[in-house]
Amino acid sequence: MRFLTPAQLQFFEDNGYLVVENVLDREEVLDPVRAEYSALLDGLYERWHAEGKVAAAPEGLDFDGKLLEAYRAGCDWFQPMDISLPGDRIMADTPMHFGPAVFNMLTDANLLDLVEDLIGPEITSNPIQHVRIKPPSIDLHADEIRAHITSTDWHQDQGVTHAEADRTTMVTVWCAVSDATVENGCLQVIPGQHRKGLLPHCPKTQTAIADSHLDESKAIPLPVRSGGVVIFHPLVPHASLVNRTQGFRWSFDIRFTRTGQPTGRSHFPHFIARSRSNPATELRDWRRWRAMWEDARARLAVSPHINIHRWTSDSPYCA
Repeated sequence: MRFLTPAQLQFFEDNGYLVVENVLDREEVLDPVRAEYSALLDGLYERWHAEGKVAAAPEGLDFDGKLLEAYRAGCDWFQPMDISLPGDRIMADTPMHFGPAVFNMLTDANLLDLVEDLIGPEITSNPIQHVRIKPPSIDLHADEIRAHITSTDWHQDQGVTHAEADRTTMVTVWCAVSDATVENGCLQVIPGQHRKGLLPHCPKTQTAIADSHLDESKAIPLPVRSGGVVIFHPLVPHASLVNRTQGFRWSFDIRFTRTGQPTGRSHFPHFIARSRSNPATELRDWRRWRAMWEDARARLAVSPHINIHRWTSDSPYCA
């Protein structure tokens, strides 16, 4: 039984994206994620306060309040909360987060049913994945460039992989934890552009599509409610709007590939999320998932740095 209707599948094929509401259950998926991250932030904030790095006492501050106080004080909560290692130098103690609630979200049956409709029944969880908890733009530091914190520049998801994955069957699923609106910085997309192939990218403020290769006037916003998702073809250009509200906008972007094909970031670990042909190969223990990333961190900390994409600033279209 399909999760997506024939009309939705055709829309995705024609436009390169699809918004689907009511995918992730609030009580079974989203509330545990919120609780897991709240506990994580509590520990971080209490340590920063004890060390004198943040002035405001944790008592009386909610989740958003602690995030904002920490950000203003220059305390990095993003990397300790991210479900990936960073693209820059990795150290033996680089923080990251791999917990049971996030694993439950990545392996949620509804989510995998939806993905199966698009790439087939043999599904691998791709390691190119991030949490994005974006503060109000008015509170951002003037030099803030991290796409996971500020607005995201125009890019194609295939553009931030290695070339080995250019023939991989892949989809990105952008999961809304909070409502994503035009006001708080929802995604925007240029429909149908995926048919034109991979565009050149440049290391600009972020890794972004080279100037003059995109008509941004054709962009449309993609608001979606909490529990809904936006699905992207790896070649459809997309970006995010600026968060002009007083609150945070929270999402995860995760990817899935057809099992056996390159992930585009082979130095990071992947796992089989679903296999109709051999269910015994599915990873079902979040502790093993965490251990895979811990092993990768230990290995990469003592290895030469590996860039996470193929683009260099000296390319002709980046001049």
